[in-house]
Amino acid sequence: MSVVLVTGASSGIGAATAIAFAEAGWEVMAAGRDEDRLEEVADVADGIATWAGDLEGSEDCDELVADTIDEYGGLHCLVNSAGILLRGDAIETTDEIWRSTMSINLDIPFFLSRAAIPFISEDGGSIINISSFWGLRADERTVAYASSKAGLIMLTKTMAKDHAADGVRVNAVCPGGVDTPMLARGAEAAEQPVAKFLETVASFSPNGRIATPEEVAGLVLFLASDAAAQITGTAIPIDGGLSA
Repeated sequence: MSVVLVTGASSGIGAATAIAFAEAGWEVMAAGRDEDRLEEVADVADGIATWAGDLEGSEDCDELVADTIDEYGGLHCLVNSAGILLRGDAIETTDEIWRSTMSINLDIPFFLSRAAIPFISEDGGSIINISSFWGLRADERTVAYASSKAGLIMLTKTMAKDHAADGVRVNAVCPGGVDTPMLARGAEAAEQPVAKFLETVASFSPNGRIATPEEVAGLVLFLASDAAAQITGTAIPIDGGLSA
């Protein structure tokens, strides 16, 4: 039995990832803030337990990993999918925006990884961090978000080097536009109808469309599989050719 812990699992990429792992026969701990939405995710497929709450520091992360071990008796994969996007340039980015972005997008993945690595290394396994296209290339008014996602890529690479001999693989997935609630909130910020905003985002990609959460989840599931046994320390774009 293989066990995966997925954060940000109440919606978007995290929810699709939790369901994809469960449908592939994994035991899943789906963690997120919204208990009702987590229960909806758990109803989709067998083998999904839920953990509802805020992750505000290392103690919460230690508790989540310990609860996963208590529930299933082991841990083979960690997917750090929780994230926030608060737009602004350096002048617009307040201390609160900067710190909350770094806390959720970078600190929490580090704390969870630190807690999980000793257990993942027992049988071998992987950590998969959901970064972003904006972790690879800058865009306007994304100073906190892009910085956090670039940091997550470097966290991925350093942990991959440090723990390869322990049997722990670490990779990052870097989506472009994905049809998620986060992207819909971008439409609100741009004061555009959601459909129009999604069309605009899709037009930037050479293939002319945005990804579905399920497509990103498919890449995550592949990286956790034995077929990816020689892949570690990478940051893989999934963006319809945008980064090309």
